Amino acid sequence: MAGNSLSPEVWMLLLVAAASAHAASSAKPKVCDKGWECKASVYCCNETISDFFQVYQFEDLFSKRNAPVAQAVGFWDYHSFITAAAVYEPLGFGTTGGKQMQMKEVAAFLGHVGSKTSCGYGVATGGPLAWGLCYKREMSPSQSYCDQSYDYPCTPGVDYYGRGALPVYWNYNYGAIGDGLKVDLLNHPEYLEQNATLAFQAAIYRWMTPMKKKKKQPSAHDVFVGKWKPTKNDTLAKRLPGFGATMNVLYGDLVCGQGSIDAMNNIISHYQYYLDLMGIGRQSSGDNLDCAEQEAFDPSTASSTSSPTAAST
Repeated sequence: MAGNSLSPEVWMLLLVAAASAHAASSAKPKVCDKGWECKASVYCCNETISDFFQVYQFEDLFSKRNAPVAQAVGFWDYHSFITAAAVYEPLGFGTTGGKQMQMKEVAAFLGHVGSKTSCGYGVATGGPLAWGLCYKREMSPSQSYCDQSYDYPCTPGVDYYGRGALPVYWNYNYGAIGDGLKVDLLNHPEYLEQNATLAFQAAIYRWMTPMKKKKKQPSAHDVFVGKWKPTKNDTLAKRLPGFGATMNVLYGDLVCGQGSIDAMNNIISHYQYYLDLMGIGRQSSGDNLDCAEQEAFDPSTASSTSSPTAAST
């Protein structure tokens, strides 16, 4: 029996090895699978979007989108949204934080979408906020939105007017977003008004992706869910995490830093309306709701001021 006993030194080595193995396994984040919607990600360990946002809620939020006067009758639907969202849920879209934060992010993203695609007005049936996803394209373009770009030169005969759920304008934006999606939007911008899933996917890509990486600008997702930490310069410029900063990321000084203007308030109103309809309530809108006094992350240039959704990369 004595021959099988281990010396104290060997026992110590075994204990150290076991502790190291445990620490290594603990350091590796747990990943989960939730079927087709969310796979192989720590974010998939949370509820998925379809767990808390279902068809009837989509219909509540966009109740007038198929009214006879709407331009995009029959184009937008829940299936297109959730199919597009599934691409980004493993990256944290609608799956970051607790359930309330997850629901708030979906409401925030759709608040921008609803505002930018609405044909609602003050006395419209159902109220002005019920008309999101009325459009899928800019109806009366004032120009072709072609700007000299070395990386993304304009395709002859192609117009780059606003299309999609968060309307994309300008050749360089179509080029950059197309690269991100691996779809040739520079030559075929019309894809965003032909395929609702792709249109939602382009919008979520813009929400999730820092579109001005060279200038170290965060994504709308990061500033909303609290992953972005403002620098001293950000704080001095009154840029703080919250819904207000998402407007700054997406629209800059075309919406922000101009006081309490209608363009800003309309986006906020859609966000809060959707919070109410989703059962969260506007009282949970969060801090730093507006961007009235925020300096723009990146002041607009001459070629990006014609559209409130232009965002050069």
